[in-house]
Amino acid sequence: MVSGFVTLIVFILALGGMIFVHELGHFIAARWAGVEVEEFGFGLPSYKIATLFTWQGTEFTIHALPLGGFVRPKGENDPNVPGGLASASPWKRLVVLFAGPLMNLITAIIVFSFLIASEGIPLPGSIKIDSVAENSPAQNADVQSGDILLAINGESVTEVQPAIAIIQKNLDQPVELLIERNGEKLTIVATPLSSRKKSEGALGVGLGYPTRPATFVESIGGGFAITGLQAATIVYLPVALIQGAIAPEDARFIGFKGIFDMFDVAVEEDVTSRQEVAATETTSPASAPRPTNWTLNLVGMLSISLGVLNLFPIPALDGGRILFTLPEILFRKRVPPQWENAVNGIAMLILISLMLFVNVMDFVNPAQIPIP
Repeated sequence: MVSGFVTLIVFILALGGMIFVHELGHFIAARWAGVEVEEFGFGLPSYKIATLFTWQGTEFTIHALPLGGFVRPKGENDPNVPGGLASASPWKRLVVLFAGPLMNLITAIIVFSFLIASEGIPLPGSIKIDSVAENSPAQNADVQSGDILLAINGESVTEVQPAIAIIQKNLDQPVELLIERNGEKLTIVATPLSSRKKSEGALGVGLGYPTRPATFVESIGGGFAITGLQAATIVYLPVALIQGAIAPEDARFIGFKGIFDMFDVAVEEDVTSRQEVAATETTSPASAPRPTNWTLNLVGMLSISLGVLNLFPIPALDGGRILFTLPEILFRKRVPPQWENAVNGIAMLILISLMLFVNVMDFVNPAQIPIP
């Protein structure tokens, strides 16, 4: 059992790191564009604990709330300040605004590329038993991690979902599993139980595909593909809600507690899987289960969410500020700064209110976190 303190440390480092990377993108782009940055703060804007150092006019500070960071460019909202962000050309402002979300998406690409490189490329066509739960029907029937599942009740299976469907149709009934182990075919009888939790699985096995090592190009390409697919899914989400393709409760926002709960589940699963690997490797290395990487997967998914949501055309977010920049690029006519500042100010108050509501709802009606 992982302590809450360990999860809290992982939560702060992961979420804080994602926010910090986002702000680092804005900082690098601002320096490239010749925009002066007055402060780069470590932590959310709050009570300033100390100034670390000053570099080329930028004060690097530490703040009391240890989540992420922020940048304070000179003249952020005032085009009359020379060398400031608001007085820069629209193209430079666009680069600075895009840079934060772009850094989050690059982070996701790196994370998923690493996962593909470490886990390999799945080979559809056969099913591998990745893990066997303790005291499960599968373990009691001597199913082992690393076995290849060939057939269930005489029906050949090559894909995971059809195999799960067959098992679900035979709850509380013995099923014959044709297994290949170390080149030999074995028939094992096990009984999937309806009394087991859905998260545990009726048989208590984790199904996947055999893998082969991924090349560098495949790892990077896969990282781009996963990030692009997930980003497109987030963009499509409002449309899916309007069309009724997704239930509102399945697409609810979650706050810091909800994200912490997700890390709690992921960290627990990763630590447990590594303990199981360590225990199995001493007695039966060939059947050792593969350790999970749910925490890294969660970091990748949250990085995509942070990047994409910040690009939504919502005032006060990067996307909303980008929207105010486009008329100047397309029509050579700038939206009056006082209008832009007023809209962004009102939107920020609304966003803060929404964040407070979402975080309160995390306690009143906690989101159901699926167990990996």
